[in-house]
Formats: sequence, structure tokens, C-alpha cells
Amino acid sequence: MATVNPPRGMRDILPADKARRERLLSVIRERYLAHGFDEIETPVVEEYDRLHAGIGGDNEKLSYNILRRGLDADAIRAGAEDPKALSDLGLRYDLTVPLARFYASNRAQLPSVFRAIQIGPVWRAERPQKGRYRQFVQCDIDIMGDDSARAEAELMVASLDVIGALGLDGATIRVNDRRVLDWMLDSFGFGVEERPGVLITIDKLDKIGPDGIVAELRERGATASAVDAFDAYLRRPQTMEYNPFGERQIRKALPENAPDEIVAHLVGIGEAVAAGTGATDIPLVFDPFLVRGMGYYTGTIFELAHPSVSYSLGGGGRYDGMIGRFLGQQVPAVGFSLGFERLADLLGDEADADAQAIVLVHDADVPLAELIAHKAALLGHGRVRLERRVKNFKGLLERSAADGYTAFATVSAGMEPGSLELRPLG
Repeated sequence: MATVNPPRGMRDILPADKARRERLLSVIRERYLAHGFDEIETPVVEEYDRLHAGIGGDNEKLSYNILRRGLDADAIRAGAEDPKALSDLGLRYDLTVPLARFYASNRAQLPSVFRAIQIGPVWRAERPQKGRYRQFVQCDIDIMGDDSARAEAELMVASLDVIGALGLDGATIRVNDRRVLDWMLDSFGFGVEERPGVLITIDKLDKIGPDGIVAELRERGATASAVDAFDAYLRRPQTMEYNPFGERQIRKALPENAPDEIVAHLVGIGEAVAAGTGATDIPLVFDPFLVRGMGYYTGTIFELAHPSVSYSLGGGGRYDGMIGRFLGQQVPAVGFSLGFERLADLLGDEADADAQAIVLVHDADVPLAELIAHKAALLGHGRVRLERRVKNFKGLLERSAADGYTAFATVSAGMEPGSLELRPLG
């Protein structure tokens, strides 16, 4: 007999949780629209070749493939070692690859600088664990057609606005640039062919510290002189002075002679974000060891941090090379993705104070026409649900409160619509 549980790593969303998630999504959507982004929708299914074009990083290994129609047993056996022979479609594992395909397909109908919102589920064959699901919602904003620092600044200002609107004050964004990472590794002496592995190790700095990083690099067989140079850089003496995000902070965190063009690009982002947020202290932090795992990033990369949690609440970066894979013409692009599931868990069960949800508990003998009239009279105040009175009256009210209802009234036969006394739940 089939189990009644959802597949591992996927969840049923109960009514109260669904209502809470929709409230969060409405805030996210409303604030992003206010910043001039336009919402689009793409299919949840994409072609196998597109999902496995080498631009999705490790996520390509986690994609769910869809079996080709019409395969017989012999064809399935023959293709057992070749997923492409068995599948022509797959479920999307992120929203960026579908967006690149969307832009290439619809470019003639879009403005030269296109600001997109995408909100929807994605699927990855993850190993299920706390906070990591096989189906989850992503909330992305992207800007295509703008290669200037304005694009990054708009994404960051809009996302900080969303976080503030959700009540999470004090958020910051860690910022780096893939070109900075490449320049640093080159200056230390790491070869081009070994850099992907070196970056995987550097990405663990917060977890294993400088000693662990150096030890792992030596175990990997990385160029010994480059590891020595990197080790010396990690252990260089530093003053404890505080520097806000800007040229001084960036240059102090990097080896000498960092490329002026890249530093100026980062400084320009900081100045624009400061102007856009009105913050006296720019809510950005330069982190030369921020890596982010997606191989398609070509420039600025960033992650959203909040002091209440140790993990990031979102992130993104510039991926100028992706759209050209589909269009045959390079188009600059940069995106920011909010970790909606993490935000939903972090924000808990706070109800929307402006919304009222009413339960009308009625006696069994109240005529149907009267019940509908009572309900109609209250619909302007919010949600209204009819419940027949039961012996366990207290249990009924507790269940209604758990479902997100905020008030109740009792209804007897002959009462006038609009005369009910509303009492708070909980």
C-alpha cells in the first residue's frame, strides 16, 4: 500500500502556514514591484540539454529528469548508462537558467534594460535534512542589459527594502567580485587549472579557519609556493581600525595593487546603496573570501546576512556570460535570490495585524439563509468561516485559532445580520 506521506524532502503546507507564506510573498512582491521590477513566469519544465549545459554547477547533478515518452524496455536498458538517451526534459533546479532562456526567446518584446521578478518552486534531488528541501520556493530579481554598478545597486537596495519591510532590521550584504578572486589567486601563483578546487577550499574559511584552509590546500597538492604566499597573506598583521565599505576597506582587505577598475566598480556600488537606503553607515561588507558556488558568476557576488542567524538569507551575482549561450550575443545580467524558505522559518507565526479572520459558530437550527446573510454582512471585515457548534466548543476555537482565525461570534436563529458580538480568539 502506498504511503500517505509526501515524498521525502517535500512537504504538505497546512492552511495557517500557507496563509503566512502568502503574506510574506505579498510583501516581497509588492516591494519589488515598487522598485520597478516586472513579474514574469516560466515553465517548471525545461529541455534536458538546457538544464545540463554546464552552467548550473553542482545543481545539474541534482536535477530531476523526465523520462522520454514511448520508451520500451529495450530502449530503457540500452540507455541505462546515458541519462540523455532516456530524458528529454527536466524540472528546473533554479530560476536563473529559465530566465536566460526566457530573455533570449522574448528579447524583442522587452525593454533594453529589463528588470524581472520570478517567484516559484524549484526542485533539486538534495539529501533531505532540516532546512533543506527537495522542493522549495525561490524569489528572484534580475536585471539584464545593464553592465554598470547601477544594476547591482538597484538589486541590493530593493532586497534590503524587502528585508526591512519584513521586520528584519540590521541586515547587511557581504560583497566580493569573482574578478578579485581570480586576480588574488593569480597573484599568489595558483595555476588556472587548479583554481576551481582552490576556491572550493577557500569557501570553507568560516568553518575550518586559516590553518584548515592551508592544510587542505596542501593535501590537494596545490602549488606549494602559492599556498605559502596565501598562508602569509592570511596571517599578515592587521590593525583593528574600523573602515566603512569603501575604497580604504576594500584595498586594506586585499593584497597590494588590486585592479583599480574592479575596486572602483565596488566603491560605486557602495555609494549608490548608501544613497538608496539613506543609511548613515553603508549596509555592505567587503569579504575577499566570499566565493558562492555557481560557476556562471563573472563579476560581483553577494550574500544577504542578518545578525540573528549564522546562515545567509539570500544572495546572487553577475552572470554576463549566460544569456549569450542561448542568444549568440553577450548580454550583461545580474540577479539576487532571496531564500524564501529560510525567511519563512525565521519570521515564525506572526499574524497580519491588519487582517481579520472570523469564525461564526452557529446552532444546528439556524436557517441556511440566515447563516449566509450573517456571513455576507461580515465579508467586508476579512475572512469569514461558518462552523456548526459542537460539544467540544473550546477545541473548535483552538483549532480555528491554529488555522489563523482571529475572532469568533456565536449565531442563534433569528439574530439580525450585523448584530453579532465579535470576540477575540486566543
